Amino acid sequence: MPAPIITLTSDFGTRDAYVGIMKGVMLGIAPSARLVDLSHDIAPQAVLVGALVLRSAVEFFPPHTVHLAVVDPGVGSSRLPIAVVTERGTLVGPDNGLLYPSATALGIREVRRLENEKLFRPEVSQTFHGRDVFAPVAAHLAAGVPAGELGARVDGLQPLHVPAARRDATGVSGEVIYVDHFGNLITNIRADHLSTFPAQNLSVSIGQVSLPAPVSSYSAVDPGQPLVIISSWGHLEVAVRNGDAARHFSAGAGTVVRVAKGS
Repeated sequence: MPAPIITLTSDFGTRDAYVGIMKGVMLGIAPSARLVDLSHDIAPQAVLVGALVLRSAVEFFPPHTVHLAVVDPGVGSSRLPIAVVTERGTLVGPDNGLLYPSATALGIREVRRLENEKLFRPEVSQTFHGRDVFAPVAAHLAAGVPAGELGARVDGLQPLHVPAARRDATGVSGEVIYVDHFGNLITNIRADHLSTFPAQNLSVSIGQVSLPAPVSSYSAVDPGQPLVIISSWGHLEVAVRNGDAARHFSAGAGTVVRVAKGS
């Protein structure tokens, strides 16, 4: 059997020992597990951003992967700790919307409340469920513990509002939903939103600035010039070649983007 895979996504950063501690807990339970960091640079308490980053990655992992995600401003509150069993793996984390986009994309089979304390660390902190609840549960799942041993079934999970693009007769209106490390502005306008509009006649506006139709590569424009492209997420992206579009346009999450067809 191949070694189990556990991915990790959090807002813990890498300056402190939090991520390393979770890995230590997991390796103590599942020493053969391969631990894959997706991101620990999610802005603190930014559940939507964490959800989008996780969603962008989960489909690229083999079946039976365990995805551990902790962006948990409600730690210690009444929010549930859960595991979501899907068609292609299991998601572990807080029931605050963080897991929702990935779970729905992978196909939900069942949702389990984490309540079997035998699978937790002996002492559970009120401030670090990543270490004491989620990490050990993820490791036990990777080591072969059936999901049925985690706890009772839950009817559904907490949804997450992801801003939706709006399509009309003349184009599509959307907004920036994520800014990546390079300053690229990823929008909620998907490639399929544009499928019925002739690509050569499209124009894109961000704020008050108009841009030409999407191009096929960053190198289609000169260095320092803005461009529009379909990102690896399959979403419309506003970028600056060899530059930072967020800074160039003074833009970020929520900035309005409009795609319109020409005459």
